Amino acid sequence: MPQIYFLCTGNSCRSQMAEGFAKQILGEQWRIASAGIEMHGLNPKAVQVMAEKNIDIAHNRSKLIDMDYLKTSDLVITLCGDARDRCPVTPANVEKIHWPLRDPAQAQGTESEILTVFRQVRDEIETRILALAQQVATK
Repeated sequence: MPQIYFLCTGNSCRSQMAEGFAKQILGEQWRIASAGIEMHGLNPKAVQVMAEKNIDIAHNRSKLIDMDYLKTSDLVITLCGDARDRCPVTPANVEKIHWPLRDPAQAQGTESEILTVFRQVRDEIETRILALAQQVATK
């Protein structure tokens, strides 16, 4: 079974949303996980905007990178420059992709403006996961 790992700095927003979409879109034929260089806890706004897409990530938890999972993954996707730059070395057979996504947790402004940023990042992740699903379907 192919295995994918989504990595970001704190495993609180972007990687959690990517894991949620991947589980829904790629389905049970993939092992899917997410982690961070650090643990920042699950961001409630990420939970909120994913619920708007009928994806429940409320029971997820922030996790540190598991070296065994990393080394046995078929695909590692970093969602920020920090994760890309600080990701531990992976074997040559592990495909690496970088998606440079804005950190919604850094958004400032009114509650509405901050949620807009979370939704924009969420929607970009969904688009990228849908494109990934098409790519892996044609391999």
